[in-house]
Amino acid sequence: MKKITIIGGGLAGVEAAYQCLKRDIAVDLYEMRPKKMTPAHQTDGLAELVCSNSFRSKLSYNAPGLLKEEMEMLDSLVVKAAKASEIPAGGALAVDRDMFSEYIEKTLQGFENFTLIRQEVTKLPQGPVIVASGPLTSEALFKAILTFLDDEAMHFFDAVAPIISKDSIDMNICYYKNRYDDEINQGDYINCPMNEENYHHFYETLIHSDTAEIKAFEENVFEGCMPVETMAKRGKDTLRYGPMKPVGLRRDENHKPYAVVQLRKDDARDQLYNIVGFQTHLTFPAQKQLLKTIPGLENADIMRYGVMHKNIFLKSPKHLYKTYQAKKRPDLFFAGQITGVEGYIESAGSGLVAGINIARYLNDQPLLAFPTTTILGASSDYLQNANINQFQPMNANFGLVDPITGKHRKKERKKLYAQRALKTLTSFLEANDER
Repeated sequence: MKKITIIGGGLAGVEAAYQCLKRDIAVDLYEMRPKKMTPAHQTDGLAELVCSNSFRSKLSYNAPGLLKEEMEMLDSLVVKAAKASEIPAGGALAVDRDMFSEYIEKTLQGFENFTLIRQEVTKLPQGPVIVASGPLTSEALFKAILTFLDDEAMHFFDAVAPIISKDSIDMNICYYKNRYDDEINQGDYINCPMNEENYHHFYETLIHSDTAEIKAFEENVFEGCMPVETMAKRGKDTLRYGPMKPVGLRRDENHKPYAVVQLRKDDARDQLYNIVGFQTHLTFPAQKQLLKTIPGLENADIMRYGVMHKNIFLKSPKHLYKTYQAKKRPDLFFAGQITGVEGYIESAGSGLVAGINIARYLNDQPLLAFPTTTILGASSDYLQNANINQFQPMNANFGLVDPITGKHRKKERKKLYAQRALKTLTSFLEANDER
């Protein structure tokens, strides 16, 4: 039986493993946790979600939602696990972290040709390999990768939001409501309303709070996970037009909050809530003090503090084809955030494509570059063709796909993108015998 090695048990690694196992290729999956932990992980679980518990929109006329539909057409393990562990979050696909991880590990362990090895990899192995070690790749392995590529590292800083216990939230002040409630989804988020005086007190506390030191590194913050204190320093009302936007969150028609802090359920038992958009690298005492300025959270119990950590990624336009195959070594593939994709579902999507392609490589089949009318294809195309001097991690977005041609209404554009992508992908998979 043919066999591959996968380094990293994150979202990209487990998705790649599943795609190979389904195609009767044995997989040795190396995961260094818990023997060696990272600055952000808390458990030894496969596919641990270290930041948010949300996979973002479920709607296909949004790019993340369309990406999930594309992946579902290819029997994505990550999408199946997310739906099996889903918890209410309005129009977003949010999951119970533990259930999600357990579903994935149980599924992979169900294959006889799957081996999970709890060990750090410090050198690039010989033979067919997918490196999906993530943005928190161990120093030894990353040095080995850079030595092989004869290149230097690129990096940015990422942040995680605090999680608090539900029973410490004052529901005499806070209330359930989704933004722009509809008949299907009502009341999945807990809202902490602020009047103008509350907000100004919160803002002044935030911008004068102590931050944890980032030793020996220049702070280069990724826009998609910007710390709330960094965002606040861009202007006094920046948060009110961002994560604390009050629009659509009135408790009733007579209520008009100046700003709102939203809390999203983090577990199926409804005991933990994460603070939406509050990624931070404030010191732990500063985080406790800041929460006391939020109405309803004066006595909040913090179950997990927000932290900041360094993420690393390759100069993918220089080193990777859009099939995720290394230009320098044909039996070596990369997947996940180490390539410069950004986000949970994007990482899993890259693992899916890399898994399919390494399987095709082993079976002497042509590798697949997915159509650039799809999110899967447009994301990998960006990795190969982006300007190397300006290359930065990128979330799924419609700006990456081929433009829609012909006359159409602007408000219909996203729907047309989605319809075209799914139709194109269906034909592409049929033509290449991949379903």
